Amino acid sequence: MANNAEVILLDFWPSPFGMRIRIALAEKGIKYEYREEDLKNKSDLLLQMNPVHKKIPVLIHNGKPVAESLVAVQYINEVWKDKAPLLPSDPYQRAQANFWADFVDKKIFELGRKTWATKGEEQEAAKQGFIESLKLLEGELGEKPFFGGENLGYVDVALMPFYSWFYTYEVCGNFSIEAECPKLIEWAKRCLAKESVFNSLPDHKKVYGFMLELKKRFGIE
Repeated sequence: MANNAEVILLDFWPSPFGMRIRIALAEKGIKYEYREEDLKNKSDLLLQMNPVHKKIPVLIHNGKPVAESLVAVQYINEVWKDKAPLLPSDPYQRAQANFWADFVDKKIFELGRKTWATKGEEQEAAKQGFIESLKLLEGELGEKPFFGGENLGYVDVALMPFYSWFYTYEVCGNFSIEAECPKLIEWAKRCLAKESVFNSLPDHKKVYGFMLELKKRFGIE
């Protein structure tokens, strides 16, 4: 039944959270309908499918919504379990993967946002926290090709979308992620070699242009 399912993704192209679901669907080889949302004029379908948060992304599978990106990635992994597993079967390893994906959510998004949305001491503190967080992730990666081991896994899917924002963070924060975390950039390049990842991420300069529009809209100098 899952293979003949109707799958729709309500999304907004620069969202790293939406990119997670795009990568997971691509890894599993799932065909789906992509619907771009105008976040200033949200569709009735989005408001109906995510009445609690009213946010993208929302995965709709046979009319049933799954909101929150990490929840949706887990759902995709469980429904289409016969293809490219994203989470380990071992309970402890799965718990560790959940821990690091949660770490990405708690640290990388907000600290990254502050590198372009703030200035002065607040920006400097965010930049240092961001680099420290990436170094912790680099330590967890160790010598493995991917966080999931030999194959792309859950933590890779959670973190890799932020790579499309790295250029924006670097330009606004005046720092180099590759200089600070060279192994993490090597990891990102391995991920990008996979079509499922490469085709799911927007161009980093397009993202930078979007950020400039955001700064103008919110009056951030």
